Amino acid sequence: MRTSLGILVLLTAFISCQDKATIGPDGDLSAIPYKPIPFELEEPDRFVKMQAFEENPLTSAGVALGRQLFYDPILSRDSTRSCSSCHIQAFGFSDTISVSLGIENRKGKRNAIALTNLGYHYTQFFWDGRVASLEEQALVPVEDSLELGNTWEEVEGRMRQHPSYPVAFRAAFGIDNTREIDRRLVAKALAQFERTLISANSKFDKVLSGQAELTPTEERGRLIFFDESEMLPTGECAHCHVGPLLTTLTFFNNGLDNTDLALADLGLAGVSGNVFDRGKFKTPSLRNVALTAPYMHDGRFSTLEEVIEQYNKGGHYSKNESPNIRPLGLNEQDQADLIAFLHTLTDTSYLERQELSNPFLP
Repeated sequence: MRTSLGILVLLTAFISCQDKATIGPDGDLSAIPYKPIPFELEEPDRFVKMQAFEENPLTSAGVALGRQLFYDPILSRDSTRSCSSCHIQAFGFSDTISVSLGIENRKGKRNAIALTNLGYHYTQFFWDGRVASLEEQALVPVEDSLELGNTWEEVEGRMRQHPSYPVAFRAAFGIDNTREIDRRLVAKALAQFERTLISANSKFDKVLSGQAELTPTEERGRLIFFDESEMLPTGECAHCHVGPLLTTLTFFNNGLDNTDLALADLGLAGVSGNVFDRGKFKTPSLRNVALTAPYMHDGRFSTLEEVIEQYNKGGHYSKNESPNIRPLGLNEQDQADLIAFLHTLTDTSYLERQELSNPFLP
């Protein structure tokens, strides 16, 4: 892929730069060549083209730097945790436990949402939508006491004094001095890498492009998922999980709790202050859903079977519950077929792409 070629070119450039120039007095970087190479993002034909983030254009050096920062525990206070500790490639860049653990095994508050196709999300990140961009999102975990537990002042100091990061920041952003390395550039690099986390090569994608066929069981599950057959019960799934992204990117109360009562987590209401937003959370994508257990914002369900059963029962009524949450009447075969279809949303190539993997490993 072009992405791998871009990283190879970048690494070659780094070696050349180190041979020809070093960091000058007082952190001067201006003698090191700065020749940014635009990153050619490979996007699926069925996706709407990703909107350019004009203040942070993708470059090969920026993406490579973001990848390194994503996997580097240097961002955490005790250098034990990284972004990748809670967002694991083999599991669709999600976690395997209900609530992720930060430094010193501190227990977080929510399930680590899968980082898939984030570049097509343009506002309201996190389960409760509390930040407006990927760049803003990248700033939060570092100073969260339950996650990386660090300060940005400490991270900036480590970056400026690091033996190789200053050259990488020069290559990515053209800075002239190590003093210019700050949280803003760290967040920009992380956001660039996260915009390359594109998944669109599942069996279902291949079916849509005429390269594969669903089995009878999977097809029956698809009909239930998309409510396309008058002979089968409706699954009501596609109201919230629709289009190539398999999400509306909006917020719903999906009947997990009676939100008219006390809640441990207010969801969107904790940000908006609107009582009607109680218990509303951002709809996650169902891409690679078979690999991203446990499920829901608090990881309360361990299996897809539990999730389907919850929806089949109709959830817990609340005044602001989505009107699509109701008893579905799915029998055991209906539920099994629906789950079979959900497994066709797994993109194994996404889990194995070398350019998205840990650069510190052989």
